[in-house]
Amino acid sequence: MPAARLSSTSATSRRKLLMSYAPDWLLTLALAAIFLSLDKVHGFRRQFSLEDTSLRHTYSVHERVPDFALYLIAIVAPIVFQAVINLLTIRSWWDLHNGWLGLVLGLSITGSITQFVKITVGRPRPDLIDRCQPIPGSVDPVYGLSNSSICTNPSDSSIMLDGFRSFPSGHSSLSFAGLGFLAFYLAGKLHLFDHRGYAAKAWISLVPFAGAALVAISRTMDYRHHWHDVLVGSILGTVVSYFAYRQYYPSLRSEVSHRPYSPRIARADEHLGQHKRTNARLAYRDDHLTAEDVVDSGPLEGTVLRDGPESLREVWRDHEDHEESTALQPGSGGIPLETV
Repeated sequence: MPAARLSSTSATSRRKLLMSYAPDWLLTLALAAIFLSLDKVHGFRRQFSLEDTSLRHTYSVHERVPDFALYLIAIVAPIVFQAVINLLTIRSWWDLHNGWLGLVLGLSITGSITQFVKITVGRPRPDLIDRCQPIPGSVDPVYGLSNSSICTNPSDSSIMLDGFRSFPSGHSSLSFAGLGFLAFYLAGKLHLFDHRGYAAKAWISLVPFAGAALVAISRTMDYRHHWHDVLVGSILGTVVSYFAYRQYYPSLRSEVSHRPYSPRIARADEHLGQHKRTNARLAYRDDHLTAEDVVDSGPLEGTVLRDGPESLREVWRDHEDHEESTALQPGSGGIPLETV
């Protein structure tokens, strides 16, 4: 085959493979847009008591981890570390792409959920009364609680809008989403669960979580959040980061946990990469992936071929076919074979 034709085929294949991730990037951008748009929404505001000492902390003008520092820690740092780790280990374009896509997807999901819950719950921050600056002489109603109408600061000011967004902690959720993804990425590259028990690998994998924990703790030190807000935000970020990681990487217990999944190629395009196992798509066996499942040639070289059916439509069709075949078997409650 002429070199020009080979080059054209390769370029076409790469475009097709990259386009297989278009839905993922579109979803990520949509979630990021939701996250940004919800920031200006006037959400629900819970009533509060002027005598509640948990809301009477001093408003901290200078935060220990301001927003720009959070974005550097949760977004920029993981991106840079993933690029360096990729360069030092497997040097795979697909690993870099999957790592960045999974990171951004996890952050966008976490941010959207966090913002939506914040404006829906409307929990006062620990420094709310200092933000509010109540009218002198204000007291709680005899049979009720106060609301933002007693505040001298305008209700639509940024300081008041932010004052009712304590739950959950956005700094905690985003830091654990970003650094948590990096922790899982490191654990996969180091084969943390290979049953050899190296303490160094465990420590390295946990360092990002330690950084995220410091960010979360700083929110209680600045009196921006109650401890419940920080705890829930941290759990949310960790869960979503692992969810996002597993969309593009095998289980951490897998023999090939350091490899990214291959793109979702169609059956007609399986010639784009060759692997050693001929029945890799027959069943889901993610925890038992081996080197035989790694594509060893073509544009997908170095990736792990995805197991299972090609699409949900195929899953549903296979399930229907299985039910029909089961119904025709003797003793299954279906039509006896001898009557057919």
